[in-house]
Amino acid sequence: MIEDSETIEEFLAHGMSDVEEAVRKAAATEIMPRFRQLAAHEVDEKTGPHDLVTDADRKAEEYLTAALGALLPGSVVVGEEAVHANPLTYEAIRGEAPVWIVDPVDGTRQFVHGNPGFCTLVALAQGGKVLASWTYAPALDLFATAIRGGGAALDGAPLRSGSPAPDRPLEVATSHPDFTTDEEKRALLGLRTEGVRTRPCGSAGLEYLAIARGELDATGFSWEAAWDHAAGLLLVEEAGGAHLTRAGEPFRITGDNVLPFTAARDAATAQRVAALLADGA
Repeated sequence: MIEDSETIEEFLAHGMSDVEEAVRKAAATEIMPRFRQLAAHEVDEKTGPHDLVTDADRKAEEYLTAALGALLPGSVVVGEEAVHANPLTYEAIRGEAPVWIVDPVDGTRQFVHGNPGFCTLVALAQGGKVLASWTYAPALDLFATAIRGGGAALDGAPLRSGSPAPDRPLEVATSHPDFTTDEEKRALLGLRTEGVRTRPCGSAGLEYLAIARGELDATGFSWEAAWDHAAGLLLVEEAGGAHLTRAGEPFRITGDNVLPFTAARDAATAQRVAALLADGA
């Protein structure tokens, strides 16, 4: 827990493990007991058949909201399910109070279908800047962390994204067509060119982890929801990567970005992909 006289940076110097423990407990208590055990009444659609929510999402977010708020008094929690219930909750990301940005189950479709490719995402931000992040894939037993200016790590080992090999196509994960406008579809078509190989994205959090590990070269994403991106973007940055919108600007968790945008293993790759997205539009 943060002390009254502590800054957030001082809290993070000793509190990263406390947050990790809260994330692990939320998964152990509310998510994994429901993995491959969901009943039909525990799964609902939100905006359509590709936008699902389960009891695991709701219960894990409730757990994390209580636990993270207790660790950092005066902070605000912005969770995916809370915003779905009350969209005005999202405005806290643009405020000055410390804010926890939470996606309890990123990759709910995978979770519902018994696929282990899902994760829990938590980021701590203030004034629109992400200060720390936690990415936990409980079914894969992977835990990644990042702290601004302090590097990224996977299960305690430093992460470095490196650069793509110059003699092979870029591997790029892109948004599902159901979540793109006509203009964004045209922009993403710019990636259908020689030297680039695209595939549909899975869990956004795990795609960011793949970039930080040097297993994926870049993304082409067309939505802004901060809970999907905040944790992973910092993880990629601290592993040596970069992110840019189609307008050539870094992605802002506060919104108003020119989409699609990319996160990539290094700055040169981010610039290349952003230029292709701009050309496609």
